[in-house]
Amino acid sequence: MHPLLGIGLKLASTFVFAIMLVLVKWGGGDVPAGEVVFFRSFFALLPVVGYIVWRGEFVAAFRTQRLGGQFYRAGFGAVSMCFWFASVARLPIADALAISYAGPLITVGLAAIMLGELVKPDRWAAVALGFAGVVVILSPHLAAFRHIGADVGATGAAFGLVGAFFGALAAVQTSELTRTEPTTTIVLYFTIFSTMFGLFTVPFGWIVPGWQDGLALAGAGVFGGIGQLLLTSSYRHAKASTVAPLEYASMLWAILFGFWMFGEVPGYMVAIGSAVVMVSGLIVVLRERADETVDTADEMDDDGAAADWPAPVHP
Repeated sequence: MHPLLGIGLKLASTFVFAIMLVLVKWGGGDVPAGEVVFFRSFFALLPVVGYIVWRGEFVAAFRTQRLGGQFYRAGFGAVSMCFWFASVARLPIADALAISYAGPLITVGLAAIMLGELVKPDRWAAVALGFAGVVVILSPHLAAFRHIGADVGATGAAFGLVGAFFGALAAVQTSELTRTEPTTTIVLYFTIFSTMFGLFTVPFGWIVPGWQDGLALAGAGVFGGIGQLLLTSSYRHAKASTVAPLEYASMLWAILFGFWMFGEVPGYMVAIGSAVVMVSGLIVVLRERADETVDTADEMDDDGAAADWPAPVHP
């Protein structure tokens, strides 16, 4: 393994995903969320398929023992994308990203319920702390939740929470798939199926975007595909407990890009809540490292390492 390379790839993925979010917000403000999902997924096929061909795994990547599982994982991911992109269109980028951090916390609970994973009390305590941070992040919108639909901020926050929940479902399904499926196969089928899910939303009111918006959305897809490949590669070169905490670097990029491109300045409640969520995530990582030290026999292999820590499932 090459930890420094893994760290560099992970940081690069957070930067690329931040560019993707900027392009989604810039080009997708007036575009239906399902149409944005199509653009994001279809144009992501360019780097994803190119990478698979370059590795000489094009035919092998289509071999799967779990086609139904791939379909469910893509479905959960596509729904998550719809709601998260709708959230990004209505909230500052940093706010929407901070709410999405609830996804890994929800994943812990769903993994215990759906996969029967043993979750120790200290991890439950970290999850509780993380949800307290999410409540702090949401606090500016809580009073307006009764006016969801009329209040743009409250609607965006609600969409973000729903997106985080479905993202957690996708993460749990991904964890299940990694037991038998290579990561390239999972990424390929996710991209193909989510493209199909996006296409199925045509009857719900697609529009023809202007050339600038269309170019931005196509670029979001390309950058999203590149980010997914960088993220996957980072787990090949370093342990999940090493690279997963670097996910929070995405908040730095979100703040910088949000201010530079849209003049967005995060409120102090978002800053405080994000810090609490980050601390809860770091507690989980430290406990994972302690467990690895005690019992190295349970250490995961490189290809399945991404399931070691509940990192967000990126749209």
